[in-house]
Amino acid sequence: MRGAQFAEMTAFAAVAEHRSFAKAATRLGVAVSTLSHRIRNIEERQGVRLLNRTTRSVAPTEAGERLLAELRPALGALEAAAQSIDGFRDAPAGRLRLTIPPPAVETLVAPLIVHFVSSYPKIHLEISVDGRSVDIVRERFDAGIRFGPLVERDMIGLRIGPAVRPVVVATPAYLTRRGTPRTPEDLAAHECIRIRLPSGGLLPWRFQRRGKIVEAAPAGSLVVNDRELELRAALDGAGLAYLLSNRVAAALGAGRLLPVLREWMPPASSFYLYYPSRRQVPPPLRAFLDFMRRDARATSEG
Repeated sequence: MRGAQFAEMTAFAAVAEHRSFAKAATRLGVAVSTLSHRIRNIEERQGVRLLNRTTRSVAPTEAGERLLAELRPALGALEAAAQSIDGFRDAPAGRLRLTIPPPAVETLVAPLIVHFVSSYPKIHLEISVDGRSVDIVRERFDAGIRFGPLVERDMIGLRIGPAVRPVVVATPAYLTRRGTPRTPEDLAAHECIRIRLPSGGLLPWRFQRRGKIVEAAPAGSLVVNDRELELRAALDGAGLAYLLSNRVAAALGAGRLLPVLREWMPPASSFYLYYPSRRQVPPPLRAFLDFMRRDARATSEG
């Protein structure tokens, strides 16, 4: 049934049930003249009168009664179908699918998961930990988290967590043995622990030179695809590692790792929770956005 025909049938059912054009117009939120026009279209198309009208009353004809009897189950089913999704609009219930890279899971999301699921027991939270640049629309995720510069411009972004910056680190023993690099070019003489991305490529090391971001591909005999293993290898003295500052804050504070090339590092940025549109945000995602906003405020106030 086309949209115009559906509107006409809905108009007829409302007038026939209320026995009044005025009451039906109020219920449907349209003008009386609109209802009259829609019903006249049905009668002309079907070639049969459906309503008897006087200045004081309206009543369905025999044909109208039969049509109303046929329409009631169909319209009732449509109304029930619409009501079945009310919970997705009015309450934080339903499924929430997120794609999150490992660094954001470890430092931002994992500490909050228990609090979130206990606060919203009707939300079924599914988290995919993935280092890929996921197309959340194509892969049917509600939202994702990425480091600021990697979020597409057509996405809505909410900054979460503190600003962090990349840092190149190594143990004091490694730097004593191999020397301290002074420029990115010096990395060619060092063991650099590299990360293999899910796409198959190696994570580039980004530096800033004369205000512009440049990428380097340093050499190294150790390549891993796990951030925990990368950090452990750096702590064990296997070489230089390129990590986010919050991942190595404790080790730096304890002197187990030392930063190098600090004047070459890009400016600090943050992780962003991103999603496709501001319109009709699903309640589970809205709840998660509000939850992350509250956590961000609490962190800044603390």
